[in-house]
Amino acid sequence: MTATDPAMTALAHSWSALSLLHGRIEAHIERALQAGHGLSVREYSLLDVLSRQHDGEGGHLQMRQVADAVVLSQSATTRLVTRLEDRGLLSRYLCPTDRRGIYTDVTGDGRRLLEEARPTHNTALREALDEAAADPVLAPLVQAVEQLQGGDRPA
Repeated sequence: MTATDPAMTALAHSWSALSLLHGRIEAHIERALQAGHGLSVREYSLLDVLSRQHDGEGGHLQMRQVADAVVLSQSATTRLVTRLEDRGLLSRYLCPTDRRGIYTDVTGDGRRLLEEARPTHNTALREALDEAAADPVLAPLVQAVEQLQGGDRPA
């Protein structure tokens, strides 16, 4: 297999298109969240992930699990948690069964901000996907994303 192998070239082009789609969507959502709520995409994602915790078994996420869910390193996630904690949107507490474990929870202010920002996020996501669907290179990827969640929309 060589660098000019047609299969590898096609794969590289496909990866490039996927990266382009992700970048466009994230940038569109970022602008909307920043303008409307003073939140970054990562901050919104962190609040969203943490708001889904529950008291049942496995319901509280460890920092490693949170980092995986928001696609950041553990150190970047810790810095993000600290920033949101400083803003009063998150709080940390010790695990009641393992004093070495520290969990993070969304505060009332954080939940209110998340609920205010959710429609903005969803609208921006829809706009970005609709815009990308008009691009012949990105349209098949948009269709695949929509089909993943059963969101196949009529033409």
